[in-house]
Amino acid sequence: MAQVFKFIYALIIVLSLFLVETNTATCITDADCPYDGKCIDGFCRFNVKNNNQV
Repeated sequence: MAQVFKFIYALIIVLSLFLVETNTATCITDADCPYDGKCIDGFCRFNVKNNNQV
């Protein structure tokens, strides 16, 4: 019985990864994207800048 619960729990975790990945913002122009996003191929893409350079 415990193995069934572990399997279901693992399945929920794996499926939630796909839900997070597919939740992207659609856009037409750069103004449609929040923050500093750019509209590329109809989806908002974000640039991550590394400010910890020495």
